[in-house]
Amino acid sequence: MNDTFDLAHSHQFNQGNVRGEKRTRAVVLITAAMMVVEIVGGYALNSMALLADGWHMSSHALAMGMSLLAYVLARRYANDPRFTFGTWKVEILGGFSSALMLAVVAVLMLYQSVERLLTPGPIHYDEAIVIGVLGLIVNVACAWLLRDEHDHHGHDHHEHGHEHAHVHHHGHHDVNLRSAYIHVIADAATSLLAVIALLGGKFYGAAWLDPVMGVVGSFLVGRWAVSLLRESGRILLDAEMDAPVVQEIREVVAEQLPTARICDLHVWRVARGSYACILGIVTNEPVSPAEVREHLSIHEELVHVTVEIQKAA
Repeated sequence: MNDTFDLAHSHQFNQGNVRGEKRTRAVVLITAAMMVVEIVGGYALNSMALLADGWHMSSHALAMGMSLLAYVLARRYANDPRFTFGTWKVEILGGFSSALMLAVVAVLMLYQSVERLLTPGPIHYDEAIVIGVLGLIVNVACAWLLRDEHDHHGHDHHEHGHEHAHVHHHGHHDVNLRSAYIHVIADAATSLLAVIALLGGKFYGAAWLDPVMGVVGSFLVGRWAVSLLRESGRILLDAEMDAPVVQEIREVVAEQLPTARICDLHVWRVARGSYACILGIVTNEPVSPAEVREHLSIHEELVHVTVEIQKAA
């Protein structure tokens, strides 16, 4: 016997998404303006660290533009019936694409920095330092704009004559916003490294610091790119069977239906902090899908539950 219970068939474009879209739009404009200043300044002043930061920022402006486009598309098609579980994964796809671009940036930064390390040139330190500090300030301001607000929720319940309290804290955040945030943090890190390199070159004659800091920055950016690719890739591939809610489903069945066993279980994420579930149970007891869904309703993150009951041999 099959039955389906759907609490939230489609993911709506909520206030959190609207805030994320507005913040991302503002940061894209600010980043694009600062990108032009750093690239022009890097070429004019012959600073590899400054130039690398400028090109790095240009790719980030494009990547964050993709994140912005993901928000726009998710909002535009939020009520489109073709999207069975809503448009949330459009945002995840935007985050994944941004992470790919971040990885490309890391490779380009490494190549340019090594090239400049082998063929150094004169650097106009005073002007470059001013632009580097300005870039750092802009990136810190953008990071503050894009700070992610993590959602935590908990619920206590008392059921079926047993008093038991379950408190769940599942942290979920906007992956698309996080991708833009990581881009800005990477920009801030490379700006800081550029300023350190320029100060070292000006006051201690260590001109080699300029390209070396570019190399260090490329490894930092690469590490962040890999982290974001893993997170967004897991969601796109529905690799959620190690999520806490899976164990919670097993615990509910074990506690409330002791004579039943789970023969089939599939869980995947359909929105930020929301999961769909297909659950197959084998039992000889008279249990209905509605009863199983009632037991599972204590977990608010389960918004779409399909239950199949099979009689034990």
